[in-house]
Amino acid sequence: MSAPMTSEECLRAMEGLSVRVEGYAELIVRRGCALRPGQELVLQAPVERADFARLVVSQAYAAGAGHVTVIWDDDAITRMDYENVPLEYFSHTPSWRREQLDSLAEGGAAFLFLEGADPSALDGIDPAKPAAASRARNTECVAFRSGMDFGRNAWCIAGVPVRAWARRVYPGLSDDESVYRLWRTILAVARADGEDPQGAWEAHNATFEKNKRRLNAYSLDCLHYLSRNGTDLTIGMNPGHVWEGGAGHLADGTTFFPNIPTEEVFTSPDRLRADGIVHSAMPLVHAGCVVSDFWFRFEAGRVVDFGAKSGKDVLSHIVETDENSCRLGECALISKNTPIRQTGILFYDTLYDENASCHLALGTGFPECLPGGLNMDRGQLLAAGVNQSSTHVDFMIGSDDLDVWGITAAGEEVPVFTEGQWAWENE
Repeated sequence: MSAPMTSEECLRAMEGLSVRVEGYAELIVRRGCALRPGQELVLQAPVERADFARLVVSQAYAAGAGHVTVIWDDDAITRMDYENVPLEYFSHTPSWRREQLDSLAEGGAAFLFLEGADPSALDGIDPAKPAAASRARNTECVAFRSGMDFGRNAWCIAGVPVRAWARRVYPGLSDDESVYRLWRTILAVARADGEDPQGAWEAHNATFEKNKRRLNAYSLDCLHYLSRNGTDLTIGMNPGHVWEGGAGHLADGTTFFPNIPTEEVFTSPDRLRADGIVHSAMPLVHAGCVVSDFWFRFEAGRVVDFGAKSGKDVLSHIVETDENSCRLGECALISKNTPIRQTGILFYDTLYDENASCHLALGTGFPECLPGGLNMDRGQLLAAGVNQSSTHVDFMIGSDDLDVWGITAAGEEVPVFTEGQWAWENE
């Protein structure tokens, strides 16, 4: 084991990363958000990473941004809010916040969310409060939410290290060294540690195409998941469903990357067809709380039972968010041979952990996963089998021994995943 780094060594090491960090800022502005000249960029960032937020703003103006609006997050203040304000307050989004988000979306803004938080920031907080706040924002900020869901506004989620998160990922190190090491890891898994990050992302995007073509060609009727931890789940597919992954596309044809990093190929299943039991492969960090060793049992598409070693009350609030939060909106396939999984790190952050493991999501599904879906309203999508909800919560199920079989409408069984990787990965 190497000796701990001194503060001076950490400072010099971070200075050595400065060019890569700046390139990462440019990547998420130009490729993540596909920012166009004259366009507004809305940046949500942890106040602890104001230094990186300034880099992003600088890159946005270099890309021709008309204006940049910055919205700050702070774990400590968020916790104080939940500790001191009654539940009723969080059941509605303040009118000024609705006006802010909806007017920006209606004006054609792109949205960039910098994700960096203490995984345990809300330990001990009533999970009903953050659940209510999330539900209110997603149901009351209509233009903001639908603009991202229906291909009118580009958006990107990308990670930045904060001290509490870095200490969780790299325990036993000083704050300076843990943040430095997390920066290095974030840059590596985002393919931003080389000379040409934007070129690397164009090449990475091309690798999604083979898997999407193959899955879409099968026209599967359902997927059957099996692993030795007890997972035995069958999920039905919607007729004509589409597998997506890599770059997203706006209704006007603009290409952007909603997640940096991303490794998943995904679709939205038939909301009425999920039967069996599924066990988690990694902890879930949701609303500042950690849920571990959990499982869900499905019947006719609904969660009918669930359990967890810790955090079961968090699962209760997820499943009970609204009438459809107990149904699946996404199934995503990710090989265990991807850079994030190969780090061997548990990130305690869904952006990273979901891209290290096959996952499912409770809640709303994706219009783009149904032909013509971007031109449907929510009622039409629901009728076509794509779940609609005020929440979307990913949870990881991709154990190293996971097998997934596709079954066609004619009853033919097609191996899709074998021992945690694509059945055709070594062809």
